[in-house]
This record gives sequence, structure tokens and C-alpha cells, in this order.
Amino acid sequence: MSIERIPFPMPIPLSAAVRAGGFVFLSGVVALGEGGKVIDGGIREQTRAVLERIAELLSEIGLNARDVVRSSVWLADLADSAAFNEEYERFFRGALPARSAVQSALYGGALVEVEVQAWCGTRSA
Repeated sequence: MSIERIPFPMPIPLSAAVRAGGFVFLSGVVALGEGGKVIDGGIREQTRAVLERIAELLSEIGLNARDVVRSSVWLADLADSAAFNEEYERFFRGALPARSAVQSALYGGALVEVEVQAWCGTRSA
């Protein structure tokens, strides 16, 4: 089995994604703007930005939201769950992955962080 690491675009010690054993594992994504700062906006804006970044990363390696089999979600405030869920469901369009969600303090005051694992089978980058 080979392992492929997709570098993170900023000088942070992590990979943006790792492909191994038929799966792609994306690192947690928060809504970062210019200079690595969390974007302004509420839970909906940050959730859309996070999911758009996940879609970009998946697309770069030939995958899409329908290939996602599992997600882990961190919310700064579980009271944001309903608004988050509306954006999340819109993104996955009925192909919902298995999911865990917890409340946690997040990097730079972010309101949401999402990481996903996707099935790629034998497809290569």
C-alpha cells in the first residue's frame, strides 16, 4: 500500500489530505481567509466556506461530496447545530456520510471545523 500526502498550503505542520488504502483523509478545515485568519461571519457563512474548501480539496484529487463516507464536526456552540445542519445537508444533497459532532473551542475563534474521509478506491491523483 502506498501513502500519498497532499501538502497544506500554509506553513503549518500537517497535510491537507492523505490518500491511503482506498481512502482519502482530509485534515480539519476551518474558514480561513487571507493570512490564515478566520473569516468574518456567522455559522452559516463559515460553514459554507468550510464546505466549499472541502469541495475544492476533493476536486483536486478527483473526488466529490458523494465520495465522502465519514465526517467529524466541531462546533464552538452546539446552539448553532440547526443552522449548521441546513448548510451541511445542502452540501451533501442526500448522500449524507456517517458523522460525529462535538462542541469545542476552535482555532482563531472559528465557529466550525469539519474533517472528512472519502472513498477513492483504486483511483489515483
